[in-house]
Amino acid sequence: MFRRVILAVLLTASCLAQDKTSTADVARMEQAIKAYVPSRFMGSVLVAQDGKVLLDKGYGFANLEWDVPNTPTTKFRLGSITKQFTAASILLLEERGKLKVEDPVKKYMLNAPGAWDKITIFHLLTHTSGIPSFTGFSDYDSREAQAMTPGKLVEWFRDKPLEFEPGTKWNYSNSGYVLLGYLIEKISGQSYSDFVQQNIFTPLGMKDSGYDSNSAIIAHRAAGYTPGKNGPVNAGFVHMSIPFSAGALYSTTGDLLRWEQGLFGGKLLKPESLAKMTTPFKQDYAFGLGVSTQNGHKMIAHDGGIQGFNTALAYYPDDKLVVAVLANLNGPAGQIAGNLAKVALGEKVVLPTERKEITLSPEILKQYVGTYELAPNFSLAITLEDGQLVSQGTNQGKVPMFAESETMFFLKLVDAQIEFVKNEKGEVTNLVLHQNGRDVKGVRK
Repeated sequence: MFRRVILAVLLTASCLAQDKTSTADVARMEQAIKAYVPSRFMGSVLVAQDGKVLLDKGYGFANLEWDVPNTPTTKFRLGSITKQFTAASILLLEERGKLKVEDPVKKYMLNAPGAWDKITIFHLLTHTSGIPSFTGFSDYDSREAQAMTPGKLVEWFRDKPLEFEPGTKWNYSNSGYVLLGYLIEKISGQSYSDFVQQNIFTPLGMKDSGYDSNSAIIAHRAAGYTPGKNGPVNAGFVHMSIPFSAGALYSTTGDLLRWEQGLFGGKLLKPESLAKMTTPFKQDYAFGLGVSTQNGHKMIAHDGGIQGFNTALAYYPDDKLVVAVLANLNGPAGQIAGNLAKVALGEKVVLPTERKEITLSPEILKQYVGTYELAPNFSLAITLEDGQLVSQGTNQGKVPMFAESETMFFLKLVDAQIEFVKNEKGEVTNLVLHQNGRDVKGVRK
């Protein structure tokens, strides 16, 4: 659904080249997308720089059963890209004097459990509240198809023990963002859907965005698919009241460009509010946005995943670059977005089909065996099985690794690379997971 996972062709419209990007660069962008089409990617892609659109196309089908192609106007579920709209809504309420992000949750929720006494709105925004994510609960799969009110959603996790003291650690929590939506409704007196529509979508001219529905007829909405043994299959059902303010919005690539231009162009928030929203607290996470540096370029981004859909939206402020990848087939949207950004920024991109496997001796492979912590509650266990390194993330399956050099390995089941790092003594101290355009360090335990 919209859980956070670390390891997890029809062309329409035209591409417009801008002065800084040659025809060859746009052609390489096309290659970076087509490497995944049609078996692993269907969706719509937009790349824009300095306000000019470089690439704006649809790939594959919005509906496989009717052969309806994806286009730049196809609407996709956003999954966790929703969170930045929720964060912006909170800041709009703060600007209007309705709340302060430093306020404790209990100020607006008088019946909040005692364990939440120290939890502030800031903690919810930054995933540092300690409230466990309900998408990881043992009963989640049995309840995701049921309609729930925001109040019922909050009841689902309100009495669960905190994972840590508020503000001391970071752990991605859909519960925290559902609670933010609950507070938005309580404080504003409007439904979350109406608030976002009236205060964000309408002012920014985002006419193709909204809160998704299982029953409403929504023109140009894509159907969601997931990979199957013999090709794509229809994705499982989730009632859209469940992801709520953590993952229930839909949009198009064009509307997401309007969002980025509006948010970072000063059309929505005051400068001090935008500064709050884009200042990371822990684990490079700010308010509904990750803020990091990739190969020397500042990146403000978030991705999303929900049944049948994977999404990625990134903004590079120093380069005025926007990349939006919306997929209706669960797969490597984030990796595609990362590759497109590299091409636009003049960096080298090696596609999965271009990687060459080499053979390393067992003695070399043995030195990488161990457990590497990438985040609180998430580690990669590296083992050597039948002469091949195998990686296994916490609560995930085993994934074979293939050597590209003595220290760089790539995966085939997912589009990712694992690079091992040694100290001056030649000892392996950590690894770096390269995936979805991001570099995540894992320290050897």
